[in-house]
Amino acid sequence: MKAKGNNLNRRNFISKSALLGAGMVAGPLAFSNEKSSTGKIEGLKAASNPEKRMLGALEVSPIGLGCMSMKSGSYNPPRDKKDMIPVIRGAVDLGVNFFDTAEVYGPFTDEELVGEALAPMRNEVVIASKFGFDLTSGQRGGRNSKPEFIKQAVEGMLKRLRTDRIDLLYLHRLDPNVPVEDVAGTVKNLIKEGKALHFGLSEVSPTTIRKAHAEQPVAAVQSEYSMIQRALENEVIDTCGELGIGFVPWGAVNRGFLGDKFNEYSRFSADSRFASVPYFTPEAIKAHMKVLILVREWARKKDATPAQIALAWVMAQKPYIVPIPGTTKLHHMKENMGTLNIKFTNTELMEFRGALEKIPLVGVRGPETALIDQ
Repeated sequence: MKAKGNNLNRRNFISKSALLGAGMVAGPLAFSNEKSSTGKIEGLKAASNPEKRMLGALEVSPIGLGCMSMKSGSYNPPRDKKDMIPVIRGAVDLGVNFFDTAEVYGPFTDEELVGEALAPMRNEVVIASKFGFDLTSGQRGGRNSKPEFIKQAVEGMLKRLRTDRIDLLYLHRLDPNVPVEDVAGTVKNLIKEGKALHFGLSEVSPTTIRKAHAEQPVAAVQSEYSMIQRALENEVIDTCGELGIGFVPWGAVNRGFLGDKFNEYSRFSADSRFASVPYFTPEAIKAHMKVLILVREWARKKDATPAQIALAWVMAQKPYIVPIPGTTKLHHMKENMGTLNIKFTNTELMEFRGALEKIPLVGVRGPETALIDQ
């Protein structure tokens, strides 16, 4: 059931796509709404100077594609490969060159999908993947970042991704039994061998970022960040800026909530991953409807969708922020790329922030948690 009062949400986005497409002609990208059976967007024309953002020394599209939910069954039943390959390749046609996956997604199934989908255009794209969990049983086990284990993990990644190098190799979660300097040193050697090109961290504290960066320059730090989940504003994002590291937020649309996917009447079955998310309890959703209403108001002001406003707000916080919203639908990817036409003035950002900070949040991380490795 959808709450009323939203003039343009994801479900009626397609009916508005002609309007969006017209706006894109003057923006970074232009596209039509027709998709061929191969997933290519017919009539797509990239701008001559498409906008890019930097993750350390790594240049990427300003919005990436998170591929976790395509085959892993994380938030929805696993999708068929024949349906997901056109989405990934269609994203390339739309100007996306940054694709995020991990060996634990599935495990292994998402890397295999991404590898097959991007093999024909491998040299045109940036592939990020992550290690850090013991998957020797074929299921997710405890954390393991011992040097020999990292090397084994990367060999498996290279085969599944059908490539000779991982463009951005992340430590998925810190192993408390292995100093992060040892992890960074192992990745440094993999970079020397050409099996990895850049080093990334995920869900770590500013102290850990600094320790790792001193051993091997860190290109990107990945963590959850949205206008509802703002804990990383406590030192982490600024530390990245200070050190010349990019910040890659997952969950920028708050797992769909800020895209108007849920409302105060939404409930989740016990076996749903959403049911275990603290900010998706009935109490939390009810409280956060005020945030969604604010997002809808800005969507009307900007003639945009709520999801676009959620992404644009995150991107406007720092020039080195590159969100990786996940989707299994190509029209959502088109919608996400339409975000590049939305700009906020400093006055608007201050107004938005002022209204946002007046809304109490429920079930979110406290700012103190940003100073602790997760």
